[in-house]
Amino acid sequence: MTGRPQLSRHLSRLTDATGIVEHADGDRPRVELGYATDDAGRLLALASCTPRDPDARRLAAIALAFLQRAYCGGGCFQLRLGADGRWTDDVPSDDATGRAIYGLGVAASSAPWGTLRDQSLGLFLDASQFRSTHPRATAYAVLGADALLRSIPFQREAWALIADAHETLPSKAPGVWAWPEPRLTYANALLPEALLAVGARRGDALGVAGALELLEWLVVEEWRQSAFSFAPVAGRGPQDRAPEFDQQPIDALAMADACARAFEVTGKLGWADACLCAASWFRGRNDTGTTMFDLVTGGGYDGLTLSGVNANQGAESTMAFVAATNVGRRAARRLPAPLPAQVGERCDLPPVLRNKRAPIIDQTWIVHETR
Repeated sequence: MTGRPQLSRHLSRLTDATGIVEHADGDRPRVELGYATDDAGRLLALASCTPRDPDARRLAAIALAFLQRAYCGGGCFQLRLGADGRWTDDVPSDDATGRAIYGLGVAASSAPWGTLRDQSLGLFLDASQFRSTHPRATAYAVLGADALLRSIPFQREAWALIADAHETLPSKAPGVWAWPEPRLTYANALLPEALLAVGARRGDALGVAGALELLEWLVVEEWRQSAFSFAPVAGRGPQDRAPEFDQQPIDALAMADACARAFEVTGKLGWADACLCAASWFRGRNDTGTTMFDLVTGGGYDGLTLSGVNANQGAESTMAFVAATNVGRRAARRLPAPLPAQVGERCDLPPVLRNKRAPIIDQTWIVHETR
């Protein structure tokens, strides 16, 4: 492994001329099960942020072409393309549309290839009329808009998405169960990250504070002994107790991303520590001590089970592993050296986490950055 952000060989294997194949049997792409729009959005964002990888431009171009083909106007994307080249009769998904807008916003801001960047912007502007009552769909679209505003600060459509988000994004609930939904479901940290992005972008100090409180609550709720123990695929409610399985890679990535953003907004090193802990879930800092990626292929495993892993290496899981590794490296690069022996020794760790038994930081995050 090198220090610079990179893609995975397995991502190249999953991606053919049509798009990125959604599912895999082990490391074998299951082309017969087709392609999904949300994976194309993820791939466009990931490839646009890793331009030094030799395959990044090709993968980004394929992902963008897929989204252009999937777009049916009015801020709506088709969900799934079959192996026969025809769109399935699946109902369009708000979450998939949100992820598509996220990928377009990131590419329009970060991609170094002029034509691809301009085409991504054009499709983002048309698709940005999308509005949803689903919080996660809104959150993905908001993060795409926020990414775009980093390079085009006065872009009207992006600002409109952010301004309207407060009607859909839920805030911290009162009481012991502070989560704004009856159960934790999937990619949970996505919600406080989007709230944090909206608050910071609008200069709303109270909104930022509320988002940080919600994220801090989630960190504690999903912390068990010395590692993150994420809600399983079936979700987790107030009466459920960790550990539970199957845990999904998308949750580890969402937590790493959210904590990285909290670090960016606050400058507090404890959030960088939490980001590294979430990213280290893939390296075995989890309930069973299991490595969640294939060392040979670079593919991410589809789930953490009580007995080990779901060894299939699908698109979502592989991109979650690659993206979490890259965000972990960026966080590690900003940590001071030498590192304290324990995360909990940091005086600016989120207060409620100071009393938790925190893991020793994996020094290889730093080693990989300095090689």
